[in-house]
Amino acid sequence: MPKRSKSSETEAQAKQQQALRVTADERLFAVPLKPEPAFKHADPWRALRILGEFVEGFDELADVGAAVTIFGSARARPDDPTYQLATETARLLGDRGFAIITGAGGGIMEAANKGAREAGTLSIGLNIELPEEQGANQYLDRRIDFRYFFVRKTMFMKYSLAFICFPGGFGTLDETFESLTLIQTAKIRNMPVVLVGSDYWKGLRQWLEDVVLGSGKISPGDLDLFQMTDDPQEIVDIVTKARRRLEDFTA
Repeated sequence: MPKRSKSSETEAQAKQQQALRVTADERLFAVPLKPEPAFKHADPWRALRILGEFVEGFDELADVGAAVTIFGSARARPDDPTYQLATETARLLGDRGFAIITGAGGGIMEAANKGAREAGTLSIGLNIELPEEQGANQYLDRRIDFRYFFVRKTMFMKYSLAFICFPGGFGTLDETFESLTLIQTAKIRNMPVVLVGSDYWKGLRQWLEDVVLGSGKISPGDLDLFQMTDDPQEIVDIVTKARRRLEDFTA
């Protein structure tokens, strides 16, 4: 059997330590198997920490103005066409005066922040604590770090007037359906959700139509809560119209 090099052993140990790292979210949602008196001491302090994250987020983002959140995979590489499409989309939105908000990481998030930087608009990253450390990308003008996913998602929803969803995994799907749920239940209004990458999303849309709508779990109009396009200029037009509707709604 070949011997493992010292560097590979060190790398394996580092990955194991990362996997064992407990996040604030994991501690919050851990189910106690027996009554613990420490609950009375730990959770009230945790509630104050959560409140502190909300206060910091509100304070940091209150002056942002018209902003668009761009979701998408952290695994997209710079030579990926979706990376380049995200950069162009964010740049065009920035040219129209929209700030760009992402999850601060690499891939599509990096691409969007890069496009914002090229346009000279405000480039914002809402970073999250993960067991495997997520490094923030280099194109941020403003970075806010969060321990709790639900606090971070609140900031995405509160400070965006549109959600642009590029191909991504569970995190992107979670953020996409969080947006659609809030719109469907009228918790937020006049907010477009745009799925970019028709080849990637068309299977999901077909499933929603054939299975979810077909079994009566959603209404026909719910399929109109999102749009699909591969055209950056069309995305800009959709978002610009949404800004006008919001201005008329709040006038």
